[in-house]
Amino acid sequence: MLHIICRIIGLSKICLRPSVSATCVRLSSCGSTGPKEATLIENDNILMTEEEKRLRNALETTITVPTCVDLTPVSGFPEEFLRTRRVRIYQPSKNVMQSGTNNLGHWVLEFDNRQRWENPLMGWTSTGDPLSCMKLMFTSPQEAIDHCDKNGWMWYIDVPRTEREFKAKSYALNFSWNKRTRASTK
Repeated sequence: MLHIICRIIGLSKICLRPSVSATCVRLSSCGSTGPKEATLIENDNILMTEEEKRLRNALETTITVPTCVDLTPVSGFPEEFLRTRRVRIYQPSKNVMQSGTNNLGHWVLEFDNRQRWENPLMGWTSTGDPLSCMKLMFTSPQEAIDHCDKNGWMWYIDVPRTEREFKAKSYALNFSWNKRTRASTK
């Protein structure tokens, strides 16, 4: 019966999903906007008990810790790395080989470099430092600072240079007739 009503109204492409709903189509009170789909109620939500719903809602929410937590005892870093290393927080510059500006505006956290040596077999550069290639990206410098404080790392911010003022240029200015560009023919 519902399929016949849907075909008459012109909703032949609606597929009926296995869910609990009073009707597949309801008409608006005005009638001018046309048919609208009824809200679907998932079978899982109907079959769950109140305690299962509360448990599912608790698992889907995030856990917030109100205080600043020190992760140095459980971070796994050796003590010498924590005491002697500094972390640089900087905003990387735009790649000069590309004109896009999509991947700009983030802040990068990286450790200072330790001793490197040349591998005698292949000539590759080697290092015994597991943190030399670790770079973490953050949306703001405050997030990076909070991460460093939480892990007990010494940090410093490498402030980016201020951007130069953009001066509009036009090819037509090369041919303008004013005192700035006019050249004497004498």
